[in-house]
Amino acid sequence: MLDPVQCGGHDAAVAVTRAALKGGVTLVQLRAPEWHKRAWFDLARDLLPLTREHEVPFIINDHVDVALAVGADGVHVRQRDLPVDETRRRLGPNALIGLSASNLAEVEDANRLDGIVDYLGVGPVWATPTKTDASTPCGIDGLAMLVERARFPAVAIGGIQADNAADVMRAKPAGIAVVSAICKAKHPRDAAKSLAAHIAQTRS
Repeated sequence: MLDPVQCGGHDAAVAVTRAALKGGVTLVQLRAPEWHKRAWFDLARDLLPLTREHEVPFIINDHVDVALAVGADGVHVRQRDLPVDETRRRLGPNALIGLSASNLAEVEDANRLDGIVDYLGVGPVWATPTKTDASTPCGIDGLAMLVERARFPAVAIGGIQADNAADVMRAKPAGIAVVSAICKAKHPRDAAKSLAAHIAQTRS
């Protein structure tokens, strides 16, 4: 997940994204909770060509209107955002739609959303300063249980860094989502490569 504030602003976020894509990230998700809508739009418009060049999906957190305006591939919504069925109605059948789920009840509710949800963002695994309003951390064992019960690909989120990514992957999520591990890295390309290597190691 790309947070332009953690990257250092618009231009830095573009540079980080370019480097992370070269490092092997497989999806770019823009989150900018501290930014106004126009700034979201301007940055998203500059990021889309980079993701297209690398044939990587580009999705927007929360804001369906921004996704539609720039032609993003989809939207990730939280439990308190626009209802996911309405998100699907607005974006159409080909959009990539993710839904956050932090506990078993939310996972089971999501399991009934065939044709609406494409993947789940499950966690937080650990507490993280990136998202101060996050739910109670589930830990590795809790993550493994949620991943096992989910009918959709479940991506682990929350507090994931290079030094714990391998532990997270042992819970068998479909992937991991990180913010500071790349956005705050001195060398984002190397950080992305390192995370990809941890994922590959657990899948080999």
